[in-house]
Amino acid sequence: MKIITTEKIPIKMWLKDIEDGAVEQAKHLANLPSVFNHIAIMPDSHVGYGSPIGAVVATRGIIVPNIVGVDIGCGMCAVKTSLTDIDKEALKKILGEIRKQIPVGFGHHKEAQNELLISPETDYGMKLKEYPICSEQYTSALKQIGTLGGGNHFIEIQKGSDGHIWIMIHSGSRNLGKQVADHYNKIAKELNAKWFSRIPGEWDLAFLPIDSEEGQSYIREMNYCVEFALSNRKLMMERILNIFSLHTDIQYFDPIINIAHNYARLENHMGQNVMVHRKGATLADENTIGIVPGSQGTKSYIVKGKGNIESFKSCSHGAGRKMGRKDAERRLNLEEEIKKLDDQGILHGIRGKHDLDEAPGAYKDVQEVMKNQEDLVEILVELSPLAVVKG
Repeated sequence: MKIITTEKIPIKMWLKDIEDGAVEQAKHLANLPSVFNHIAIMPDSHVGYGSPIGAVVATRGIIVPNIVGVDIGCGMCAVKTSLTDIDKEALKKILGEIRKQIPVGFGHHKEAQNELLISPETDYGMKLKEYPICSEQYTSALKQIGTLGGGNHFIEIQKGSDGHIWIMIHSGSRNLGKQVADHYNKIAKELNAKWFSRIPGEWDLAFLPIDSEEGQSYIREMNYCVEFALSNRKLMMERILNIFSLHTDIQYFDPIINIAHNYARLENHMGQNVMVHRKGATLADENTIGIVPGSQGTKSYIVKGKGNIESFKSCSHGAGRKMGRKDAERRLNLEEEIKKLDDQGILHGIRGKHDLDEAPGAYKDVQEVMKNQEDLVEILVELSPLAVVKG
C-alpha cells in the first residue's frame, strides 16, 4: 500500500502505477470538508469526472453527487449454471438471440417493459413528487429497463475454474441515473456558490448536507436508481437464461450474485456513522460475495470480501482502464487485438478501429489488480471468457 500524507487526510492507494490526473483528483477528495479519516484508492483506479474511478470516500454530514457519478447503481451480476460445457454453434445461436432481445448502446425497447420495474408510487410508498426526476423519467425508463447500454457494459458467457458455465452482466441505470446525477450536481453547485463554499469549482465536487431537503431528495432518488439498475440486470439475466433453455440442456442455475459499484450509503466504520461513497468500487465485507471482471480477453473473478477496514471494506470493481477511449483507438493495433481474442477462441464483436476503446489492450492487467488486493478479497472462482456482447 502506498500512502500520501501531504493533504488534509491521508490517501491510501492499493496500486503503484496511477495517472497523475487520478492522484490530483484523489488529493481534491482528501481536502473536502467533513471528509473522514482517509481516502481509499482501489487497484483499478484511473481518472474520472471530479473523482477518480476506484475511489472510496467516507464523509460526515454531507453527500457528494459527483463522487457517486452519473451511472448510479451500475454494477455486476453473475449466475452459475448447471452446464459444464457448451459448443461454439450453440454459443453463436445464443449470442444472436441475445442481440435480438437485448438492445445495446443507445438502443431502447420499442415497447414499455413492465417486468421488475419499481414504481416510485407503489413500491416505495412515496408520492411521486418526492421523486421529481425519477417520476419525470418514468415513462422513458419503462423502455430502458432490460437494455445493456454502451461503453464498458457487457454480457459475457464464461467457463469457471469450478467446471461450470457462468453468465455475467455489467450494466447500470441507463439514462435515469444520469438525469438524477446531473440534476442534483447542478443543485449542489448552486447551493455551494450561495454558501461561499471553499471547494474550488473546477474540482466538480459540490456537496449536499445529508439533513437538508435537497440532500434527502438526492438520497431517495439515488437509491431508486440503484434498485432500477438491479432490476435492469435481473430482467436481462432472466431473458438470457430463457435463451439458454432453448439452445442447451441447462437443468438449473444458482441464485444471482449482484454487486453495485456506484452509490453512497450510511455505514459504521471505526466507531462512527459515515456516508461511504463508492465510485467504481465494491463492497467487500466478510459476508459479501462479489465480482471483479477483467477485460473481454482476460479472466474475471468471483470473490469473497475480507472486511479490510483500511479500504472501508471495499475492493476494485474491475481491471480498470490504462488508456482513454480515444487514446486506445489511436494507439492499439486492430489486428493484434483481434488476434488476442481469436487465439483464445473467444466469440467477440471487435470489427473496426472504433471498437478498440474496449479492446483488452485498453485495460490494466487484471491479475496484477488481483495481486494488489490480496488483503481485500479472496478468489473463489476464476472465469475465462467464451463469448462477449458489448454495447
